[in-house]
Amino acid sequence: MTDAVAPKTLQGVLAAIELLRSHYARLRQTHAGEVADELSTVLALLDEVDFARPDLDHLKPSGHGVTRSLSGHLASRNGTVADVLAAFRPLFPALPWRYSYEPRADLPGLENSMAWAELVGPIAPFGSRNVCLGITAIGPRVRYPEHRHPAVETYYVLSGTARWTAAGVTQERVPGSFIVHPSNIVHVMETADEPLIAAYTWSGDVETLSTFADA
Repeated sequence: MTDAVAPKTLQGVLAAIELLRSHYARLRQTHAGEVADELSTVLALLDEVDFARPDLDHLKPSGHGVTRSLSGHLASRNGTVADVLAAFRPLFPALPWRYSYEPRADLPGLENSMAWAELVGPIAPFGSRNVCLGITAIGPRVRYPEHRHPAVETYYVLSGTARWTAAGVTQERVPGSFIVHPSNIVHVMETADEPLIAAYTWSGDVETLSTFADA
């Protein structure tokens, strides 16, 4: 990333994160139970992050193949999340997308069809060992197989309708949906004809990577 690009990208990322935090604060007020509890935890941990001292080495664009799926028209289909999608969308080419699973012969091409861009976390422009925040992107007609992780996870769907399965229960999730995955629950996401874009958070053990459930 050049010095000319970094300040513009950094400003956009900071604005998008702040907007997302404001959404989380509103969601905490309108939800109860595990959603409100996890949002309270995430917001408190984000308050501890030093957003004034970014590590720009972790904000370099990765050129990941998933960005090809994000270059066309992306509709939120839900006015409540359209502003968050609009804030992140210009940043997609500049984000540090990555995929951490080992390649598998039975899942050819998966590593090029999905990725996540961590903006807060242990390996992120805004460092934290207690909370992660970022964007997950999954291309069209992709199945993200059964997987689990120790961290408690949330997803806030910004674009794309997908089938989500957790603990054997499958639901269709649309833009505006908010999902909580408790620690180590086995879950699956499967897209149809449009890519899925969702903001995510992790809390708890954010340093142990996700693993496939059959690994």
